[in-house]
Amino acid sequence: MSVSFSFKYYNPRSLEIIDTTLREGSQTSLLHDHYKYFYTTADKMEIVRALILYGVKFIELFAPNVSPQEASDWAAIKEVRDELVVQCGYTFLLAHVRCHPSDVEAAIKSGADGLNMYMGTSDASRNFNHGQNIGEITRRATKLIEEIHRDYPDLILRFSGEDAFRTREDDLFSVYDAVAPFVSRFGTPDTVGVATPTAVSRRVKLLRERYPHVDLEGHFHDDRGYALINTLEAVRAGTRYVNTTLLGIGERSGITSMTGLLFNLFVDKEYQFLDGYHVRESYPINVLMADKLRKLVPSKEPVSLTNRTHAAGVHQKAMINNASTYEANPLDQFGVTESEILLGPLSGWNVIHYFLKEICGFDIDESGAKSIATSFKQQVYGIPFGASPAAMLLKIAEDEYGLKPMKVPEQFRGTIAQNMTDTTHTAEVGEITHASGVILRSKQ
Repeated sequence: MSVSFSFKYYNPRSLEIIDTTLREGSQTSLLHDHYKYFYTTADKMEIVRALILYGVKFIELFAPNVSPQEASDWAAIKEVRDELVVQCGYTFLLAHVRCHPSDVEAAIKSGADGLNMYMGTSDASRNFNHGQNIGEITRRATKLIEEIHRDYPDLILRFSGEDAFRTREDDLFSVYDAVAPFVSRFGTPDTVGVATPTAVSRRVKLLRERYPHVDLEGHFHDDRGYALINTLEAVRAGTRYVNTTLLGIGERSGITSMTGLLFNLFVDKEYQFLDGYHVRESYPINVLMADKLRKLVPSKEPVSLTNRTHAAGVHQKAMINNASTYEANPLDQFGVTESEILLGPLSGWNVIHYFLKEICGFDIDESGAKSIATSFKQQVYGIPFGASPAAMLLKIAEDEYGLKPMKVPEQFRGTIAQNMTDTTHTAEVGEITHASGVILRSKQ
């Protein structure tokens, strides 16, 4: 049974994420890199379920007339949304549509709760895309949006001047002034990733002053590496709605990472923006997304295990004593409950001693560990591709140094005592990883 809910009864939070993983994120080249090309219906249903359980209330999808599959997937996604209404409340499904009647008709027919309408307003868009001047854009957009507002008063309407940060402000205001009476939000898309934090803050403040009764929505691409900081600036300047994707995927360099944004707001103690988001599920949802892309969570994603991975001997020694030495941020709160120490050519004798004694249970003193470390460093640079440094270290310890595991009474076997003294990141279980090192799991 289909479920509906009017937006006018919804009380927006200080920060509303409009997640566009299944629209913007479908344009990532990563899908092509791994010969996948598109998300299956089952993928979409699983991603939508995870987003809703995470606390996302707005999900953006393609216009249903993009392809027959997209139209079919709308029904499947609505089923997932409707199943979770009792548990999570209502989630609004928004269609990303051109200011074109065919897009609008298809979205309304599919049961969209809102239309994220756009039209290019920059010189580049006008000259090389649709070919219309500002006057024609204003006339066309206003006529269509006014009709929709009149005929479908419960639809959420957003209008964005595509490529807004390369659009002259007078041109942007000319269009926005005309459609302001009929929309819920104005988008401020940095479509090609040219904006700077200063420009974002200035533009948001101007729009906030000019349109005090219309909410703002931010969409920032990462071509200059500014997507996250531009989004933070926009939020702090008064933008309530923000477009994100899981892992920050999207066209070209992608857009703002959902978990990266919330993590930074948490670190800066701006807790008012975290209302209703289940941030402890951040790492699990990132792993889910990475699995769909057939890759690992990227190393540049703030909420990732790589943000707790250590290879240098000096770092590893400090980590054994107190994790906060090289882990300053509360990633435990975002579901990253492990640290990873990589055994390799940079490892020092401290971690080798720790690994062989505490993890593997060998009877070894510090002097023996120093000798084994020397031998390990001499040999590890010749390791074959795909081989495990951990396995090499164990072979050296057993074959060259004749180390034997300590005899542990039956009742204590499987229990590993570890020298971890930090009270916030105290490891309770250690294990050898498949690749090259040790995973330290933190107590919760």
